[in-house]
Amino acid sequence: MLDSFGLEVLHRDECITLLGAVHLGRVVFTSRGLPAVQPVRFAVRGEAVLCGAPVGSALFAAANDSVLAFEAEAFSPDLTSGWFVTVLGRAGELRDEYVEAGLPELSWRPGPDDRHLRIPVEVISGRRLG
Repeated sequence: MLDSFGLEVLHRDECITLLGAVHLGRVVFTSRGLPAVQPVRFAVRGEAVLCGAPVGSALFAAANDSVLAFEAEAFSPDLTSGWFVTVLGRAGELRDEYVEAGLPELSWRPGPDDRHLRIPVEVISGRRLG
């Protein structure tokens, strides 16, 4: 099925699979009443996006039981083919030591104040070009 832009609409399972193939995305959140975007390293575990954030960051503060958006994509250099996926979910700090133990490094600059955030896949959509 194509959307109004002529892009192929992706199914939920395919969206989650595609997210697992890349490791850089963006979290969209509210900071001081305004929209903010933070590029993040991330991993997918089950139906959740996990990313790192320092305790004092605006992203960490915004992730306290708030709905966040997440987006990732992969496109060819000439932009004639590729895909993007968007996730919405009520975020929170990941506090599961068993899940955390198997995660790749998710922080830009690892430090003692780093925490893992979890964005459950409550709403997901994706599109493919080419």
